[in-house]
Parts: sequence; structure tokens; C-alpha cells
Amino acid sequence: MLNLKDLSLSVIIENQNLSVVFQPIVDNSERNILGYEALIRGPLNSPLHSPIALFSEAKKQGRLVELEFLCRELSILKFKALNLPGKLFLNASPETLFQPNFRSGYTLKLLEKIGLSPCRVVIELTEHSPLENYELVRDALKHYKEMGFEIAMDDLGSGYSGLRMWYELRPDFVKIDRHFICNIHNDKVKQQFVRSIKNIAKELDCKVIAEGIETQDEYEFIEEIGLQYFQGYYFAHPQQKPLTQVTDHLFGDKRLIKRPKIRFQPSTKINDLLQPIEAIDASETIEYCADLFNKIPDLDSIPVLENNIPIGLILRNSLTNLFFSKYGRELSGQNKIESLVDRQILVLEHDLSIEQASALISKKVRSKKALEFIIVKDQKYQGVGSIIDLLTEVSNLQIDNARYANPLTLLPGNVPISKKLDFLLKTQNPFTVCYIDLDNFKPYNDCYGYEKGDQIILGLADILKECITDKSDFIGHIGGDDFILISSSKHWKKQCEKILEKFAEWVQHRYSQEDRNKEGISAEDRTGNMQFYPLLSLSIGCICLPPPICTSHHDVAVLATYAKSMAKKMKGNSLFVSDKK
Repeated sequence: MLNLKDLSLSVIIENQNLSVVFQPIVDNSERNILGYEALIRGPLNSPLHSPIALFSEAKKQGRLVELEFLCRELSILKFKALNLPGKLFLNASPETLFQPNFRSGYTLKLLEKIGLSPCRVVIELTEHSPLENYELVRDALKHYKEMGFEIAMDDLGSGYSGLRMWYELRPDFVKIDRHFICNIHNDKVKQQFVRSIKNIAKELDCKVIAEGIETQDEYEFIEEIGLQYFQGYYFAHPQQKPLTQVTDHLFGDKRLIKRPKIRFQPSTKINDLLQPIEAIDASETIEYCADLFNKIPDLDSIPVLENNIPIGLILRNSLTNLFFSKYGRELSGQNKIESLVDRQILVLEHDLSIEQASALISKKVRSKKALEFIIVKDQKYQGVGSIIDLLTEVSNLQIDNARYANPLTLLPGNVPISKKLDFLLKTQNPFTVCYIDLDNFKPYNDCYGYEKGDQIILGLADILKECITDKSDFIGHIGGDDFILISSSKHWKKQCEKILEKFAEWVQHRYSQEDRNKEGISAEDRTGNMQFYPLLSLSIGCICLPPPICTSHHDVAVLATYAKSMAKKMKGNSLFVSDKK
């Protein structure tokens, strides 16, 4: 016999008698909205109005998956109907991901039907019971990521949401529980906790959201710590029609002062170093040039043009030496400046990379004590650049790459990879992304041990470096047994074929004679059953870019992951070139 709650839940699900409200997540650096968390409310004035009561009852009745999918569908449709900006955060219980009635692929089909990209959707894990099978959840989340979704972990530090879950699942976002935000400005232990989470997140390339900010004091302290993303009543309560813009006064007086942006990414183009110093024509007199130097004491040189084409620089030292000579000013003052122009100055196009410019300038610095160079666009004068600034940028770039390098292979890791992709997308020049993944690596690692497994990773890295010789190409180590090649070369396909050929030959010698004869090994699968695995092979999925839909490295990741997944469906060493746009 059904009780009142059974009947209420059945009616709620059948009639879709649920309300969706949205709470904005604020990007404090950009002073706009990152996205919205979709929250569900049951019927007003009913025992199941509260989401806690609603989902607890659904779990008791074994209808949690059914309720979650209904909430997900309503949230997506409402988000699209309101045309809200940014990302949509959808709550999901990890335990539902491996329930028998879980409908794999349902969310993606719904998004495709209404025209919403999966890269705008974040699956937010909310955990109400201990998570035991991390491997199953990790595999399920990997499936979501391959489709283009991002993952968030809710309420870090509360209940069962701990550091192990963070470590095992490696989400894109992590939310700090409200408990650690409440009154944080007066609690040194909470302050240290939040600072520690920020530092860990930086190492894991994970974004942190401070959840539950309710007062200005809490906001100002969290801002001082340096977190970027905020959520809470201080900005807005959950609403059926949420705000789409945050008013300036909520950011406080400090935010109204325009601060110079800290350059997280070193300059990638010479144009970033440009100083727009006004040039003079070669027909001007030496006296005129001397007056300019007198008026601007900090000026060390002045660019000189002929028909708007730079021919060199007038150096302050040259005029000083001339005017200090006996009768120098009287005899030379009315002469044209062109006789004193230093024409051995380096002239660089504005879109030259920092690394390319550094190589050219190194020779010039050795040959002369040059401190500046001229920047042009299509040979037309734009400004000057400082060699000291350039060398500083090169140093920053090297430090940045070392900081985010993979500790095993020392190849650039996820942060430099993301920066490289975003930079190339901005140039709009064509390039190819090749996602390289080892097949059957886990059973090899289990059978031969971690040391031998590391040798496979290092060997593959060496093969990539050997086969990729174009200086403009980029090799990165995403992590584990995943690598990436970003190539602007026309010969990328031949390079990939060469990689497959070399690896197939090299990997034979990483097995015992017995396993080579069997052409594989026997090892336990994820369920504990013995299974035969062929010799290690490579899957390379390639995508030619940039198609119009790609605006950031997140979009590229979706396409590259799809290409890799198609390559892995092919047997042995395989190359798949995607035509998906």
C-alpha cells in the first residue's frame, strides 16, 4: 500500500511538478558571470519542497536515477529557454552513474537536440554517501569528458567530499564547502585551509569556486586570498529568472580602480613589447633631434624613417659625443640627421614569436651593444622594443615551461599546452592537433611493473622528439600515457606514420621472448578476470584546425578526444584523421 510520500513522489515525477532556479557563479577577475548552478525545488508547501527531502525520498524508493534525469532535462531546457550566458552546472550523484537504469548518452542527445554545446555543461558531483568504487566513477567521468563535458566536485571539506575523491577524479572545478567560507575573515584555521586548497588546485590545474559567500567581509577576504570564482547570497539568491550581469558596487571600491593585469602568460609575440615612440624623418636636422633628447631625458634613441620605412635609430650617445667635440654643435647642428643614423639596428615584424626574435637578437647583442630594436608591420614603422624586455620575457617563458613540465618526461604539461592552443586559435592560421595514446598500457604496467612502465613513457617521448624535427611544432605530455603533437607543418601525417613505425619496432624489445612469441600478455582486467592483451600499440587521432566552432582549447580538446577515441577503435597501431567540424 502506497503512503503519502510514495504518492507525492510519483505524482511529482509523472507531472514534472518541479521548479528550476539558477544561482550565478561569478568570475571575479573579469567581473562577469562564469555560469549558473541549476537547483531543483519540489512543489511549494509540500513535504518534498526541499531538495534534501526530495532526493532522500527518491533514493529510498529506488527512483534516484529517474528523478535526476528529469531534473537534468528540465534544467537544460530552462537554461536554453532563458538564453543564459556562460556554463550550466548540473548536479549529479556519483552513485547514479553505475545504476542499472542509468541512461548513457541521454544528456548528449538532449543537448544536440536543442543546440547546446556540451563544453558549456559542467557535471557537478554531489556526494551524500561514501564513494567506494573510484575506478568505476572515474571511467564514467572519463566518458563524459570525452564527449566534451567538464566535471566539478561539490562541497570539498564537507561530509564525504574529501581530498581522496579530488585526487582520484581530477575534476575541472572544485567547490569549497560553505563551512570554510563562513566568517573566514575572523578564523585563521579556515584561512589556512582555503589557501592550501588554492595551492593544491594550482598544481592540479583545477579551478576553485568559493561557495556560500554571504557578506562583504567574506567576499573581500576571499578576494585577497586570490580566488577567482565566487558563489553565494552576497551576489544573488537562486532565482527562476536570474541576473545576467553583476553590478559593480558588489565588487567593492578596490575593484573599481583599474589594476594592471598580472601577465600570467609571457608575451608570445614581439608586438607585445612594442613601445609607440614617435619617429622622425631622415630630412630633419641634428639640432632638431638634440632638442627632442633635451625635452625627453628618458629617451635613449629615436627611430628614423624614410617614406615611413625605418632605416635605423639615432642614439643619444652619438649626439652627446658630437656636441662635446670642439665646435661640434655650431658646425653640425643644421646638417641632416641621416649622417648619424645607426643603420645596423635589427628590424622585426610585429608577429614574430618571442623565441624566434630571441635567436635573431642574440647575434646582434654579441656583435654590438644594442639595447633596442624596431618593430614593423608590413615594413611600416610601428614602434620600438627593448632587448632587456625581450630577454625578461624569454626567461619568464622558460621558467613557466619548467614549472608546468611533466615530471617524468620534462615535456610541457597541460598549462603550456592550453596556452599554445589558445594562441594558435587567435592567429587563425591552420594547424593540426594529434592526440597520441598508448593501447594496453595498464596491463603492461601491472605485469612488468612501474619502472618498466615509466621506461615505455620515456621511450615514446624520445621517439616523438626524434620524429618531430620542425622547430615550430609542439610536443606536450598531457599526463599518464597521453601525449599531444601540435603541428603547423604540411608533413604532419608523414610524421605520425613515422612515429607509428618506429614505436612498433621499438616496443617489441620491451617484452620477454615468451611474450613476444605469444604477441601479447595475459593479465587481470578491471573486474579481476584474466584476459589476453596484444602488444603495446599507439592510437593517434588527428584534427585539422581551426574550424569555426573552436574558440578555446576546451573546444579543441573535445574534437581531439573524439578523434583519439575513433583511433582506439581500430586494431593495433592506428591513425585516424577526423573530418568532424
